[in-house]
Order: sequence, then structure tokens, then C-alpha cells
Amino acid sequence: MFLHVVEANYVRDFSVEVTFNDGRKGIADLSDALTGPIFEPLRDPSMFSKFWVDEELETIVWPNGADLAPEFIYFQAFKDEKELLPKFQAWGYVDIQTIGLSQPGGQTALSFAHVERGTNWLR
Repeated sequence: MFLHVVEANYVRDFSVEVTFNDGRKGIADLSDALTGPIFEPLRDPSMFSKFWVDEELETIVWPNGADLAPEFIYFQAFKDEKELLPKFQAWGYVDIQTIGLSQPGGQTALSFAHVERGTNWLR
């Protein structure tokens, strides 16, 4: 299934409440994505808030032509949900690393950490 944004509402600053075609709804803070020439004007919250969901692209777009991949918005909205880490890894947004932690009695417990990769993933 391809991921699409079906609804988006401005929350505040650079945050958007988004609903996806898989039924998930969350708030994505997109402030880290606003770098580079196309995104620089969107660092003004009054400009940022003028987005809409483009029916053809099925993601949020701005009047200056900027848009973000639905997967990136999804990642920003749900990156703290551990059950989604394998999906985010497959998309290239995180690296999952296994860390062995020593426990009392010489046992080793496995823990998983994720490291976010660079932001500003364009469509």
C-alpha cells in the first residue's frame, strides 16, 4: 500500500495534524525540514500555515511549490512509536542498532536504539 495524506490541519508554529490513508492520525513537527531555498520562506509561520493537501500528489503542498513526501511526514508524526521502527528503517529514515547491556550476574540483555538520519526528504 502506498502511503498518502488524506487530511491536514495547521496546529501551531511548524506543526501539522495529519491523517493518512492507513487510518493513523498524528501531529508532525516539520521544523527540521525547513532548510534550503524552497523551504526557507516557510520558516515564517504565516507562510507555513498556507499549505493544503494536493489531491494529485496526495501530500501537503505550499503556494511556492514546496512539498514533502508522505513517508517523511508520517515519520515525523510517529517516530516515537517503536513498533514502526522497522518500517522507518526500510524507508531509510533510521538505523536500528542492537546494543548489548551487561546485567547483574553477568547476563546480557539486548536493547535497541534508533538513530535518525538526515531530514529534508523531498518527494
